[in-house]
Amino acid sequence: MSDLTRILHSIESGDAKAADELLPLVYQELRQLAAHKMANEAPGQTLQPTALVHEAWLRLTGNENKQWANRAHFFGAAAEAMRRILIDNARRKRALRHGGAQQRVEIQGTDISEATSDDELLAVHEALEKFTAIDKQKAELVKLRYFVGMTIEEAAEALGISAATVKRHWAYARAWLHQEIRGQRTRPSA
Repeated sequence: MSDLTRILHSIESGDAKAADELLPLVYQELRQLAAHKMANEAPGQTLQPTALVHEAWLRLTGNENKQWANRAHFFGAAAEAMRRILIDNARRKRALRHGGAQQRVEIQGTDISEATSDDELLAVHEALEKFTAIDKQKAELVKLRYFVGMTIEEAAEALGISAATVKRHWAYARAWLHQEIRGQRTRPSA
């Protein structure tokens, strides 16, 4: 049993000190995952990787019903927390009282990169909600790959399946989400 699994079991059994031991074990990995995800966010993003990790940590440990079976379950919960934070942030920024669809433009050097826009993030979120009802495991994979930025190998380890299976699931999930998002964009808005 790894240290992480032992600590997770201690937390589940009500050991208050175990959460203090957990953070140093997972912080760097969570920080790397957040940094990877934030690198793909739209320019002008005010949320920093450290803030994303801290907010996710607060959501993970603030819940009284902390029950993580193992490493994969914990990082799945962390991925879900980060995804919800990014979605909440995108919704907040789209609200009219926060400027609606207006975008900040930097005067010096307008380098356009492959960044995730708030609209794309929200479209993926809406499609993922539908996809979760169809195939929960593949939806978890999308959360780990898209929202957390895990590699195929990292996602395979976190989900406890082979890298080949992750590749097949990832190809299917991407195709399904692409079709769903394309359908969202062609539907008339209410």
